[in-house]
Amino acid sequence: MNGNTPSMQLTDHEFNRIREIASADAGLAIPASKKSLVQSRIARRMRQLQVSDCSTYLASLTKDHSERSQLISALTTNVSHFFREGHHFEFLKKNYLENYDGRPLRIWSAGCSSGQEPYSIAMTILNSIPSAAENDIVVLATDIDEAILKKAVTGSYLRAELENVDAPNREKHFTASADGDSFQVKDELKQLIRFKKLNLNASEWPMKKTFDVIMCRNVVIYFDDETQSRLWPKFRSLLKPGGTLMLGHSERVNSEATSGFQTVGVTTYRKV
Repeated sequence: MNGNTPSMQLTDHEFNRIREIASADAGLAIPASKKSLVQSRIARRMRQLQVSDCSTYLASLTKDHSERSQLISALTTNVSHFFREGHHFEFLKKNYLENYDGRPLRIWSAGCSSGQEPYSIAMTILNSIPSAAENDIVVLATDIDEAILKKAVTGSYLRAELENVDAPNREKHFTASADGDSFQVKDELKQLIRFKKLNLNASEWPMKKTFDVIMCRNVVIYFDDETQSRLWPKFRSLLKPGGTLMLGHSERVNSEATSGFQTVGVTTYRKV
């Protein structure tokens, strides 16, 4: 550290430049009201880099593409809970798992954050289909943030993070630490999930197979309208006929009548 305290009073020009990068690289919509939040998050990153002023940091974003990824990571809000919005897991159980006939089953957790959502999906699957590992069942879990993906892959959570996991699921699918303060996901859950880095704002996605269910919950709320409008047809193209798209509680498919989706539950849409 050079001993100087980073100057974190972003000028309007600097703030707007960061907003432009966030929009271009990840489709993030950052309102003017979030300036202080952006300042605090960038200050943390600058301290890690031992950079003492914003202009120097902004210059690094032009020269170093990898740092732009770190910026997006710093600006991304990673909040997740096990079995968040439980009606989606009930829908999954009732419509895809209770009468499972051995067919291939593909579920995509898009914007999986620190892993609670895909592990909740895996628990729901295993509770209904104990032999899931012997069938062609795969949960794809993707996120733009490499750091948060590492936590997801590790599958280690503090006791407080498991508050929405009931005792039977905790005992069946987790191993407690010696002091009982943390819990490790068991391998039977992990083997159902494939974790991958993916930018939803990328022009092309690498997936070749279609999905039965796509969960993209509490993600598109951070995107601008243009990015959201591009996502709906891309999601639809990756769903099997009659496949299901699930969104967060405050999200809705834009122009549902022309988007090729039909509402079949709370923030639950079927490809038509």
